[in-house]
Amino acid sequence: MQHLLVKIRHHTALILLTGVIALVFLFVSYNKYDLGFIQQLENYLYDARLNLSMPGTVDPTIVIVDIDEESLAEIGRWPWGRDKLAHLVTELFEYYQVSLIGFDIFFREEDNSSGYRILQQLGKQELADVPQYLERLEELQTQLDFDKQFSDSLAKGPVVLGYTFFARHESNAGIQDGVLPPPVITAAEVAGKFIPAQVYTGYGANLPEIQANAVSGGHTTPALDTDGVVRRVPMLIEFQGDYYESLALAMTRFILGAENVTPVFAEEPSSETAYPDLEWLNLNDVKIPVDAHIQTLVPYRGDVHSFPYVSAADVIRGRADSKILQGSVVLIGTSAKGLVDLRPTPVNREFPGVEIHANLISGILDQRLKTANEFTEMIGLYALLLTGLTLALVLPFLSPVPATVFSAAVMASILGMNYYYWSDNLVIPLALNLLLVLLVYLINMAYGFFIERRAKRQLSSLFGQYLPPELVQEMSDDPTTYTQRAQNREMTVLFTDIRSFTTISEGLSPEDLSALLKEYLTPMTQIIHDHRGTIDKYIGDAVMAFWGAPLADPDHARHALYTGIAMQERLNAIREDFKERGWPEIHIGVGINTGLMSVGDMGSKFRMSYTVISDAVNLGSRLEGLTENYGVEIIVSETTKAAVPDYVYRELDVVKVKGKDRPITIYEPIAPAIEVSDAEFDEVSLNEQALVNYRAQVWNEAESQFRELQQLSPERQLYKIYLERIAEFRLHPPGRDWDGVYTFKTK
Repeated sequence: MQHLLVKIRHHTALILLTGVIALVFLFVSYNKYDLGFIQQLENYLYDARLNLSMPGTVDPTIVIVDIDEESLAEIGRWPWGRDKLAHLVTELFEYYQVSLIGFDIFFREEDNSSGYRILQQLGKQELADVPQYLERLEELQTQLDFDKQFSDSLAKGPVVLGYTFFARHESNAGIQDGVLPPPVITAAEVAGKFIPAQVYTGYGANLPEIQANAVSGGHTTPALDTDGVVRRVPMLIEFQGDYYESLALAMTRFILGAENVTPVFAEEPSSETAYPDLEWLNLNDVKIPVDAHIQTLVPYRGDVHSFPYVSAADVIRGRADSKILQGSVVLIGTSAKGLVDLRPTPVNREFPGVEIHANLISGILDQRLKTANEFTEMIGLYALLLTGLTLALVLPFLSPVPATVFSAAVMASILGMNYYYWSDNLVIPLALNLLLVLLVYLINMAYGFFIERRAKRQLSSLFGQYLPPELVQEMSDDPTTYTQRAQNREMTVLFTDIRSFTTISEGLSPEDLSALLKEYLTPMTQIIHDHRGTIDKYIGDAVMAFWGAPLADPDHARHALYTGIAMQERLNAIREDFKERGWPEIHIGVGINTGLMSVGDMGSKFRMSYTVISDAVNLGSRLEGLTENYGVEIIVSETTKAAVPDYVYRELDVVKVKGKDRPITIYEPIAPAIEVSDAEFDEVSLNEQALVNYRAQVWNEAESQFRELQQLSPERQLYKIYLERIAEFRLHPPGRDWDGVYTFKTK
């Protein structure tokens, strides 16, 4: 818990910075600030999801009669005389028996291609008094009045005509050509409600006599996003307080037999306005979701030709496939490049405008429309909040590789959940969420590079002289855990010293002495490093090391013990090398103690050293000095023995060392229990019995046991020591209150 609190304190700045960034993103999202690059990214992500999920199938129920390049080449350049269009409509209804025709073409001007209007003008002016001329002109009206022919053809079946609106910022904003069809919703019908449709100030519609014979009309005005791409279509447009439907909506309404378009409002407003949001439009219980501007996303089925295309020339000439056209809904438009009705869409940069309407009609009928409104924006807002909290609480605590993996996992989760909602026809904003993850990740990486890199360099400079590089690197993974401030810890200290080094040094030249120390201290230091120890200092030929700081080490006593044993084993090879060089043979003693120690920077304002101090440290030094007295290579204290219980030890004595009043039991480590032979176990057991008799002043029994031990191991100095003490105590008894403790007067 304390470790976690330390890490939180260290990363407070980064956590707060991540939180601030998340709040900024939430603020931008909630207030719907139009940041161009974010909108571009949102558009890109929308297009990617759309292209990934399009069914790619063909809807045969809607057919596009295309005024294509071949039609222009065969019938003639555009605009065609309306007699040809009248023939086209007549063929579709009477021969091919289509169910509904929609025109993505509008007819604002009279057709004068036959000359009939000129003849009419002459009959009113120069030839007004020639009865024969007027009679003949009336006879020719049926043949030459192409507008009437076309208007009459529209009465042969249901036709929905297209037209367009002009916005106030356009050059033709004030133009009002032709006649509008009746509005689908009047201002009186929604009194007290607010429909936030886009307001237009002008229009280009069809001639009155043509519009009169159509069952309805719908605007073909697209909604261009900031990048000029058509992703949505205004379902309703406001003009002079009334609301006019789109071509797709008008045709779908006729297909469904819906007399009206019913706006459905939320129960409560979701914004600061007093008006509830318009959530969708209803056509006989078929829902059409709309956004804040009463626009609907176009549910593209696939690339161009997601609907059957029939050339207009083939219809006019009677050679079209009747199986394709019979009973279908027909949209008449153009894919010819010269007629400028190719529009950029998410699926193709040159997409026929007429097929946009076909996709929308098909999507409404199939109920494949995507919803993007206040509800989906709120989901995006909550997702952004969750992402910000997750990143703030997790990312600052991770190192680069886990942070990268975690950030990638968060991104994958966001994309996966977003696509899940997409599959359920909900368009959840995505750009800000992904940008938040990316930005917070980059900030964390930059922080780690510039701030923590500096901390790691400091850590390396502080502890590099005490620890091997691999341990310093391990510490660098979390530099906040380590400090040079003094603190108390249970640790283990090791002292080692070359015996009779003064005598050895006097027999060597300065160069050889320096070389000898280097050849000795280098492998000893490496052994300490291999066992995760910290070098405290070299004191001439002596080495002081400790375990348990700065790296926490729950097995500090075991590592210190293994180090001492490895040192003695390595010394055998060193002695062979020294012998070949003509250097004297060396022996070392090792003292190890475990206990509470103060560790940290100690010293003066002129010089500091990372070291340990305490009575436990001093005892470790005293134990090293006792090795020569008892003729052993390693002595450990009772606390070290207790910390490594799976080792077998030979009890040496209960002593009071100089400067200590409390007696301690000292031991010689032998080997792990599983490696000790039965003979060694018997010797250790006999030694324990002899010591019990010795401290009980049962001299005869103790002497007999120590002599038996001496016969078993005649080279061991320990048994000789006790035989000498027993002989002395026979002459000078220690007294009845003697506790068996041997007191050393020197270090």
